[in-house]
Amino acid sequence: MQTFHIWTIGCQMNKADSERLESALGQMGLSASESTAEADVVVLNSCVVRQSAEDRVTGMLGSLKPLKREDPGKVVALMGCMVGPKTDALERRFPQVDVFMRPQQFDPLIELLGDRLGIDPDGCLGQLTARPAVTAYVPIIHGCDKFCSFCIIPYRRGREVSRPVAEVVREVELLADRGVREVTLLGQNVDSYGHDLPGRQDLGDLLEAVSGVSRIERVRFLTSHPNDMSDHIIDAVAGLDKVCEHVNLPFQAGDDEVLARMRRGYTNAEYRAIVEKIRLRVPNVSMSTDLIVGFCGETDEQFGRTLEMVKDIRFDKVHSAAYSTREGTIADRRFEDDVPAAEKKARLRAIDEAQAAIQAEINSEMLGSAVEVLVEDVRKGKAYGRSRNDKLVYIPDAKDRVGEVIPVKIDRTGPWSLQGRAAAAA
Repeated sequence: MQTFHIWTIGCQMNKADSERLESALGQMGLSASESTAEADVVVLNSCVVRQSAEDRVTGMLGSLKPLKREDPGKVVALMGCMVGPKTDALERRFPQVDVFMRPQQFDPLIELLGDRLGIDPDGCLGQLTARPAVTAYVPIIHGCDKFCSFCIIPYRRGREVSRPVAEVVREVELLADRGVREVTLLGQNVDSYGHDLPGRQDLGDLLEAVSGVSRIERVRFLTSHPNDMSDHIIDAVAGLDKVCEHVNLPFQAGDDEVLARMRRGYTNAEYRAIVEKIRLRVPNVSMSTDLIVGFCGETDEQFGRTLEMVKDIRFDKVHSAAYSTREGTIADRRFEDDVPAAEKKARLRAIDEAQAAIQAEINSEMLGSAVEVLVEDVRKGKAYGRSRNDKLVYIPDAKDRVGEVIPVKIDRTGPWSLQGRAAAAA
């Protein structure tokens, strides 16, 4: 039997794409391998949001050169955001790669393998879904129309295209049949879901439809954009029992001039107003965010407003990154990446230190409380899962309760996770 290995870099969208490709290869009779050296098919699912991610992919492609020379029949495929509409430059740079695939475009590899294996893919492939697990990611909208100046995603993943509600619900039903108990609906800008569908159904409508799937106990969604966080979506989070009380809402920068250069479309005050609205309508909601330090032209004073926002809003989690130029973006064409690397590193450290203290304080307030946790798996001898508001919880005495939602009494807290004891099984 032929084997494959998929190596994934980047966001949840990439992980979801990899799982769908894995589903296709499995249906074609291939089995997964833990080793790139031993696999007959090696797929690298790339990310170019940050230079470090692209560098990792480039390094991995380099390590495959000798393997390809030793075994010319090994199939090497590059997919994901590193692959644009034109592949001429990539083909010259990486001659060891047999197939180049843009995000969600699996056909080139499937057709190549179909020819080699003598299989008709149209006849053997059903719906592509995530691998069986307790939780799963379900892409609901591909691409992005926002064109933030720092972001390459619209050029690599294309414009926004929503999947029909019935198609998403059918996938969730199939996942539930395979044991999945929680789904996370994904999109580069998940809140703009449905704007291109007949009747302009939106994310709130989809959350309601997915909540109707029996055996699915929890529903999450990410990533949101402040400009598309509508009252209908907020009301869905507040009113639907299965939708978890957690919102990821990137603000990227706290200074209005920097936000304008980023083409984010809102101000510091407008973002704060959205957060206040969400917290008023959704009791016990947790908030996470993404931000960038050291964007083109950012002064110490402007960075100070970002740090101030982190301290004022008190997010439950912050994903922070230092700006790096991405070739082909608006910022690359119009602005100079003029903040020194050492200054970016210092600003990033200031954010991370402040946020670690905030998370420790927020989590310490949960000591002694009881929370519902969906047990996802076991890691290093401890069961773990997440609360409804996205807190990672370790439960040493729940290794036999994977897949269950159980009450857990928190007896230890820290900035990154909680630990507790499970109640007795019913």
